[in-house]
Amino acid sequence: MIHSQELIKKRVLIVGASGMLGQSLIEKFSGIENIELLGASFEENYFENTISYKQIDISKRESIKKVVYDFYPDLIINAAAFTNVDLCEKERELSWKINVKGVEYLSDFARIIDAHIIHVSTDYVFDGKNGPYTESDTPKPISYYGRTKLASENALKLSGAIYTIVRTNVLYGAVKYGRPDFVRWLVNTLRDKKEVRIVTDQINNPTYLEDLAQGIYKISESKKCGIFNIGGLEFLSRLEFSYKIAEHFNLDKNLITPIQTYELNQPAPRPLNSGLVILKAQTMLNYKPQTIKETLIKMEQEI
Repeated sequence: MIHSQELIKKRVLIVGASGMLGQSLIEKFSGIENIELLGASFEENYFENTISYKQIDISKRESIKKVVYDFYPDLIINAAAFTNVDLCEKERELSWKINVKGVEYLSDFARIIDAHIIHVSTDYVFDGKNGPYTESDTPKPISYYGRTKLASENALKLSGAIYTIVRTNVLYGAVKYGRPDFVRWLVNTLRDKKEVRIVTDQINNPTYLEDLAQGIYKISESKKCGIFNIGGLEFLSRLEFSYKIAEHFNLDKNLITPIQTYELNQPAPRPLNSGLVILKAQTMLNYKPQTIKETLIKMEQEI
């Protein structure tokens, strides 16, 4: 006899599990009853047998096919991407394979098995001239990375799959593996008494990883489709964000030199006056992000 609990077990596949957001999603979904979880990433297993895990190369159709058909998920969350904005300008073929073709393949198999796919996108689909942006504003990417992310959104829309697109921006939060987030990097640098140059002209609403994972969980529960912006409560420049971090951790703000984006001479242009209006998520998903102050208090224990 099959117990009713087993009948309603929901299979969730998190692609890009080893990344910053992927790790937060694993943490969020791991603690929930009646969810059978599979993490998948290009990297080898970080998770020390705490979850089921498969290696995957989302630029290869057959790699995705095997993982999806073996697990047969009810929900696929795609947190995998080629996110190095400057490198995308040079490695265009690779970034297209990962950011666009990978999403095409995932959505194809999601459609075939009738799985809901939640895909993580970015404010880089906009030009950053008239932010913050709502879900209905017209995208106009100015970097190759932004173009690939917009193309991935369009691939989903045309796929026939049940989909939700989550746009977000400036992710931060403590994670166990991989490179440090902006907060940890800044704290470590200032603690080492090193000077940093921070831009004054990039405006966003930085997104705490735990909040984003919570928003994605709410989408998975409500099965809401379409596009949702998920970000923080506070719109501020990268410099203002840096000052808040330095103040909270009692670090020397004089080590921070204000500059403008053009002074960095980066290969890829950045959307400057950007950020995402989150009213739709607050209203339809009951999404409740924490303040920057609250998130920095949480991060104290990790840093």
